[in-house]
Amino acid sequence: MLLTNPEYQITQTRRGTWRRFMYPTGAMFAEFTSHAKLSGIPLIHITRGRCPETGRCIVAKGIIAVGRLAVGVIALGQASLGFIAIGQAAGGVLFGLGQATIGVLAIGQLAIGLAFGCGQFVTGYVAIGQAAYGTYVLAQAGFGEHVWSVKRVDPLAKEFFNPIIRFLLGRQT
Repeated sequence: MLLTNPEYQITQTRRGTWRRFMYPTGAMFAEFTSHAKLSGIPLIHITRGRCPETGRCIVAKGIIAVGRLAVGVIALGQASLGFIAIGQAAGGVLFGLGQATIGVLAIGQLAIGLAFGCGQFVTGYVAIGQAAYGTYVLAQAGFGEHVWSVKRVDPLAKEFFNPIIRFLLGRQT
């Protein structure tokens, strides 16, 4: 079936075009591309499944990109890259959320944040996690300049994190 011209089901909607293909096994390939574009880039691009022509996943590329592999201003996918990226492996210029993520602000199991990191293993100027490294650190095992951890309570770290903790707990002071 690869490298042949599959018979796609093409559906035009007000918002864009769906291109679908159902494999004999029941697996499905689907791709949506919005009519709206910004500088030639689709506003929304969604991909699902493997392309019957190549046998590979198509990278979703759009302002909003959704797919197993996604690249966009806002990218959602198993592997995603964008200004805001959400996915199992996410690289966000501004914000990343995922299992392994990087960004100015990063939240994830492994979060490498420039300004802020939160998760299990994290870095950031402000780092909150189980094991964390940064300038202001709140962690079970913390490393850095001002650390509030099980073994160490730096007065500047306590002063920095106390208002945040009070706010999160809803206590006024």
